[in-house]
Amino acid sequence: MILQALKGYYDRKAQDPDGGIAPQGFEWKEIPFIIVLDDKGNLVQIEDTRTVTGKKKRAKSFLVPQGEKRTSGVKAYRLWDNAEYVFGLDGGETKQKAFIARLAQYLELDDVGLSAMKSFLSDNPAVKAGTKHEWAEISETKPWLAFRLIGNTELICQRPAVVKALTEELEKVDNRKPMVCLITGESAPAIRLQPPIKGVKDANTTGADIVSFNLRAFESYGKDQRQGENAPISDAAAFAYTTAINHLLRKDSGQKLQIGDASTVFWSEAPDDLENNFFDIFTESPKDDPDRNTRAVESLYRSVQTGGFATDNDTTRFFVLGLAPNAARISIRFWQVGTVAELSGRIRQHFDALEIARPGYEKRYLSLFRLLVNTASLGKSENIPPNLAGDTMRAILSGSPYPATLLQAAVRRIRAEQEINYPRAALIKACINRSSEKEELKVSLDENNTNPAYRLGRLFAVLEHIQERASPNINATIRDRYYGAASATPVTVFSTLLKLKNHHIAKLNKGEAVNQEKLIGAIMNDGFDGALGFPPTLSLPDQGRFAIGYYHQRQSFFTKSSDSTNKGA
Repeated sequence: MILQALKGYYDRKAQDPDGGIAPQGFEWKEIPFIIVLDDKGNLVQIEDTRTVTGKKKRAKSFLVPQGEKRTSGVKAYRLWDNAEYVFGLDGGETKQKAFIARLAQYLELDDVGLSAMKSFLSDNPAVKAGTKHEWAEISETKPWLAFRLIGNTELICQRPAVVKALTEELEKVDNRKPMVCLITGESAPAIRLQPPIKGVKDANTTGADIVSFNLRAFESYGKDQRQGENAPISDAAAFAYTTAINHLLRKDSGQKLQIGDASTVFWSEAPDDLENNFFDIFTESPKDDPDRNTRAVESLYRSVQTGGFATDNDTTRFFVLGLAPNAARISIRFWQVGTVAELSGRIRQHFDALEIARPGYEKRYLSLFRLLVNTASLGKSENIPPNLAGDTMRAILSGSPYPATLLQAAVRRIRAEQEINYPRAALIKACINRSSEKEELKVSLDENNTNPAYRLGRLFAVLEHIQERASPNINATIRDRYYGAASATPVTVFSTLLKLKNHHIAKLNKGEAVNQEKLIGAIMNDGFDGALGFPPTLSLPDQGRFAIGYYHQRQSFFTKSSDSTNKGA
């Protein structure tokens, strides 16, 4: 299903003249340096194709013959390669001979560009290139190199005679046994080694595989050491699905998200607004356009009225694939398929679940990245638990309860840092409401909520507020010292906190003191300090309810203070 969907995306992009996807037998490759020759093979210049993007140099992409998979040994690419193969650097004479031998396969075409390459490579090319100022960097970094004739716009490997010869190579019939392709269902020879997949974060830099067989235990009976025949896929189908996924994973791709350790790509059967906005919905807005995420989510909500994303009977399918590195292979972290209408609705449900009272300076819609980093130690993305990002995305797109590990991570981070901020509160509310399948926790303060943990959180916020009012310049409040115990084992600290409250409340003016005592009485009206007493322990979900009760009550104080200030003005 995954490979078929990827091939379908390749076919769709290949039919689009502006699709930007490579035809069969070719690939787009960033090539930093172009060796420019005259028609006699003399070196004219070494052209640096890179431009400065941010703080880094970025090479220009060229359409070149597809590089074959290198596992071990020497294997030269067709008319382009790295500096070790082109110049034989660092003892790479064998590689250089292989590159020249590969060139010789096409000399019968009698093309002036190929003849120029032969002349250049046959007469100490490294010595000639060493006279150019780019040589120092080339000899050190050994980058990708290609050739071009002076006055031409295309590379030598893009010249019409060469392209025709490469295309004819693909059409040659070989002696491999035809097998039924698992993607197309057609009979064709099975590819032995599939093209590598590049762009998955932390995967092998030379590329990794979704389908591979490198141990006898993975092979079918009678197909040992026959690799691709264990899962037969034709050359054309293998090229299509790997080119599609490499296109989605390319640098600056608008259809790739990095969610924790999962490199996530997405696409649809046909062009639609969700495919164009999915990236902005889930990622942080760039500094030069801070409202991009908000606009994308708002357009998702408006689509209910405008039909911009989908109509209720839209059957266009949308695909989301999460990939994670696993040595030389790639593991599937998650795979979600649904119609554009279904997934749009589930994404709206996700943002509805996150809705909670917030400070005026906070954005209404929280990106997935911001939610997850608020569960990570030190707020760093590399500290996000490995499977958490994929499990959370799966829950969003399937409409299922959020993973229990998400609630655990948010509660654990609050206890570690004694900070209940807007993203953590939104996460906890969403997790608890979706797991209970009802709106147990409201957007703002709910005075009718009688859950003991929720009311204990409110009580803790009131006690802290009294302390802050009594000592305005205090450096640390009861939250810094007692939050962990109060939210997990209330019976051990609340009696002490209520005694401290009497000391603090004595410093307030009479009217404010009376109001605070009334609020405490309203919260404790079911006998926390009487027959029932304070709970000895709170479960993890109840610790989440405690946090929301605290957060709601604190936001209520800020709102009232803001309203009073506005009225006074």
